[in-house]
Amino acid sequence: MFKTLKKGFKKLERAEVGQFGNDVSTRRTRHMAMWHFHLFDHAFLRGLWTNLYEIAPGVWRSNQPSPKRIERYAKMGIKTILSLRGEKEVSFSLLERQACETYGITLVTTNKAAARGALSGKDYVELIDLLASLEKPFLIHCKSGADRAGLASALYLLHCEGASIQEAKKMLSWRFLHLKSTKTGILDYILRLYEKDLNTNGPIPIRDWFLTRYDQNKAHRFKTFRSFP
Repeated sequence: MFKTLKKGFKKLERAEVGQFGNDVSTRRTRHMAMWHFHLFDHAFLRGLWTNLYEIAPGVWRSNQPSPKRIERYAKMGIKTILSLRGEKEVSFSLLERQACETYGITLVTTNKAAARGALSGKDYVELIDLLASLEKPFLIHCKSGADRAGLASALYLLHCEGASIQEAKKMLSWRFLHLKSTKTGILDYILRLYEKDLNTNGPIPIRDWFLTRYDQNKAHRFKTFRSFP
C-alpha cells in the first residue's frame, strides 16, 4: 500500500498524470502547473525565502525563482539565468521558460551539476566554461540554492574572479542551508581535495586541476564529513 502511494506521488511530482504540471499553453493548464509548482516542487516554501545573494559584481545565486521573482529580477537588470536543474518538461522549467521569454531574459539550462555525487572532470570543466560565457548580470540557481548553486558559485569565484579556495568554500555553508554533514558534503569534499592538492603540489587553476589532477573515483569515496582528509 505504502509503495503504491509513493509511486503515485512520484508520478504527480514528475507531472506524469494528465496535464498536471507539464503544460502552460492555456490559462487552465498554467493554473494547474502553478499548483504543481507550489505543491510538488515546494515553491510555497520559497515565497519569502529566496536564498538570493550577490557572489560577485553582477553575479547572483538563488533558489528556484517563481515567475513573479523573474519579473523582479528583470527589473534588477538580470540578463541571463542559468538553471542547474537540467531540461525537464515540468512545471518549474516551463513556467521559468515562459517568464524569461516574457521579460526578455536569456534562460540557459545544464545538467552538469549534482548535489549528492561527483561528476567527471570533463563535466566540471564544461560547467566552468559555461559560467565564464554567461552575459552579466546573471543569476545561477538550482532548486534550493544550497548545493548545486553553491558549488557552481565556488567554481565561478575560483575561475573567473581569482578568489582563494578559502573564499570559494564559503559558497557551501549553512548560511545557504548547505549541510556538509549529509550526502551533499561530497561537494565540500571535492573542494577539499583541490585545496589539499594546492597545499601538496603547488598552485594550479581549478579548470586545469579538473583536467589533469582531479580523481573522480577518489571523490566518490566520500561518505561523511568525518571522512575528510
